[in-house]
Amino acid sequence: MSEDAEQAAARPTITDVARHAGVSKGLVSFALNGRPGVSAETRARILASAEALGWTPSLRARSLSVDRSYALGLVIGRSVDVIAADPFFHAFIAGVESEFSTAGQVLVLAQATPGREEAATYRGLAADKRVDGVFLTDLRAGDDRIALVQELGLAAVTLGRPDVPSPFPSVSVDDGSGIRAAVEHLVALGHRRIAHVAGPSSMLHGRRRADAFVAAAIANGVEPVAVVETDFSAIDGARATRELIALGADRPTAIVYSNDLMALAGLGVAQRAGLRVPQDLSITGFDNTELGEHTFPSITTVATDATDWGARSARLLLAAIAKQPAENIDLPEPRLVVRESTATAPNAHPRGIDAAP
Repeated sequence: MSEDAEQAAARPTITDVARHAGVSKGLVSFALNGRPGVSAETRARILASAEALGWTPSLRARSLSVDRSYALGLVIGRSVDVIAADPFFHAFIAGVESEFSTAGQVLVLAQATPGREEAATYRGLAADKRVDGVFLTDLRAGDDRIALVQELGLAAVTLGRPDVPSPFPSVSVDDGSGIRAAVEHLVALGHRRIAHVAGPSSMLHGRRRADAFVAAAIANGVEPVAVVETDFSAIDGARATRELIALGADRPTAIVYSNDLMALAGLGVAQRAGLRVPQDLSITGFDNTELGEHTFPSITTVATDATDWGARSARLLLAAIAKQPAENIDLPEPRLVVRESTATAPNAHPRGIDAAP
């Protein structure tokens, strides 16, 4: 007998668990799959037997027994390059996996261009029950994925609240409060010419951050220099920074970026153009990625916890699949982390400088 065959033969089965617990195989199946009809005492005895024997479920057999795939999908409608470079997705997926690793779930990751290809991807995931539910990220104006996923009969969790009716629970963070904090910090440092390098206006969080920037600037008596739209990538952030620097005497003395990736690209563009950061130009980012803490100068940024966002979204989606009550979750407000990339505006008298933590 081969080594693999010997290991398979030695592996405990559901029959072994039933014998050890003194119950039927059917009762073991009900207990392990969380079905009703098993007393708490019996369920505890069965689980204790499974643990004592070192029994772990076969995902394939488990899927067949309860008509579930035990897989959940994440379809990202951005270019592969942006996904690879953006640390937000890495941290979010890490949070999801922290929950899935103990829940016997598998994450199915797919990239698709918004439109027909994206719709086909969702339909493909739903076919033959390849996934039980999906995470809906980067919500768009009038997002037609809400109706599509509902039509396909999948459970879902949205990252943020959509602007169309939705039957799905959401996990949200107030992007606007973080942008407002960045603007107020810069105004306190004496900046009056402030610009925003925004994300796509087609994405709700990109639009909300841009709207929050304009509103915060006006509320603080500042006329925004410009709002430059991008696709959230480093290359587009660099392009936007060059456009703003090219304004010459009218260029901003501070730029609020919609993510750290673009802020880091903007830092390089500014320094190559001969501008000193923060003496000539202050910059702020968003997401508090690890790299921004170790650049020179380090990046003042808005801190969110993408890993926690992923973990909470995973728990909420698992609850929805199990038909448990699933309510919307509001994450803690983002906080401003003040570092070296912001300082008093050139020739300005600050109104009260925020102290670095």
